[in-house]
Amino acid sequence: MDADTESFADEAEVLRERPTLEDDVRQLIGDARAWAEAQLAWQKARASFAGKQIGVVALLGLLALALAFFALMALVFGLVLALAPLLGAWRATAAVTGGLLLAAGLAALLAALRAKRMVRLIADKQAEP
Repeated sequence: MDADTESFADEAEVLRERPTLEDDVRQLIGDARAWAEAQLAWQKARASFAGKQIGVVALLGLLALALAFFALMALVFGLVLALAPLLGAWRATAAVTGGLLLAAGLAALLAALRAKRMVRLIADKQAEP
């Protein structure tokens, strides 16, 4: 055998050992499937973690709201006690109640105005905030 024949034989051997396009596509499909399974497992783990934590977050949020409510009630009671020597018990109660109703009315008025503005902006497609 001469050198050219040996060279061709070596090249043929290399080509036989090289993966074909079909092999590459099969490998790609296998890799894609493995990646998709890993992503699915990762997202399931994240969802499980979030599901477990949401209960704790909700409980702590409710506790914070309850404590804030009790703090506001203590403030109202303290206001009544502080004003009682100056105005008398009934007038102090009326003053604190009136102040709270005034604040509640103002908050309701502001909420209504903002709600109307929001509805108007949503209904008008060309308007900008």
